[in-house]
Amino acid sequence: MRKLLKNEKGLTLIELLAVIVILAIVAAIAVPAIGNIIENSKFNAVKADATNVLSAAQLYFTDDQTKTTVTVAELKTANYLESEGKIPTDAKVDKANPNKLTTPTAFVYSNSKKITFTNATLKMINDDTQKGSDAGDKTIPKPGA
Repeated sequence: MRKLLKNEKGLTLIELLAVIVILAIVAAIAVPAIGNIIENSKFNAVKADATNVLSAAQLYFTDDQTKTTVTVAELKTANYLESEGKIPTDAKVDKANPNKLTTPTAFVYSNSKKITFTNATLKMINDDTQKGSDAGDKTIPKPGA
């Protein structure tokens, strides 16, 4: 009987606790990193939505050269834009060289984080280096830039 007990293999309580501690450390490191990736992705998605709105407005202004301003709602109604994403329908694009997107107020893009576009051009949106995971509300273009 003693020979059979000596041949038993398994984890001791100390080994099991060590494994649990290591897993907890890995989780503590990974969870915030994943959260930042998600916030940055949501921010970049809103910037992509704004780019789509500006592209749709460019087509709209090419087709109707008498117009100088168009709202996102008008772009959708005229079938230049299938989906505005998170961009408010009362946001407007002014015909200029280059065209400029303005949202009337800040709008939520993730949880309680907000973003505002103020005369934002395609270049300003693409050149923006802000991250969604940074604290505070966002404005494109960044004030003082």
